[in-house]
Amino acid sequence: MERLALILFICYAVLAFGLRTIIHLRRTGNSGFRGLSGRPGTLEWFAGVLFVLALVAGFFGPVAGLIDLGVIPGTDHAWLHRGGAVIAVIGMVATFFTQAAMGNSWRIGVDADEHTALVTTGPFRFVRNPIFTAMLATGAGIALMVPNLISVFGWLGLFIAVEFQVRYVEEPYLAAHHGRDYHHYAETTGRFLPGIGRRHPSR
Repeated sequence: MERLALILFICYAVLAFGLRTIIHLRRTGNSGFRGLSGRPGTLEWFAGVLFVLALVAGFFGPVAGLIDLGVIPGTDHAWLHRGGAVIAVIGMVATFFTQAAMGNSWRIGVDADEHTALVTTGPFRFVRNPIFTAMLATGAGIALMVPNLISVFGWLGLFIAVEFQVRYVEEPYLAAHHGRDYHHYAETTGRFLPGIGRRHPSR
């Protein structure tokens, strides 16, 4: 199962970052990569750094399993590992297709001076951040396949990084560039799951 988890993670990285970047580059002439946001030490910067560290942990979790570093007590169940594999595959596929649904607006990171279209169609009709939802599902699936401390902490790091990225980088950026359109969208659409995390209407 550890070997399968490592293969799935590598495929996930290639699809979500490599192939998606190539497709975007050929379509628009730029990679879509905008790097870390904010000055070093800020929440925006911390979100980006933690995201990178979470991806590193996502790779080394299965590696740790291959060299028999052990799993968390009480988690060594075949049904749990197999369920994790199913979740990871679904998350991988969902990540790729939700990225594609952004079209030319897809980015890794945010450039505060850049204006992109507000995407509210496809999976974005149901949640505001379906890409991050799919990525969290992928990470959770891999952590269930190899439930050691590295994998679990990697997923927790990813969860915190996504929360910070969305709340302190992307939502302020979208609100600044799209104003009422974004506020209305956020009031009617959940943040990561349908109906959950909607913004309260401004008084």
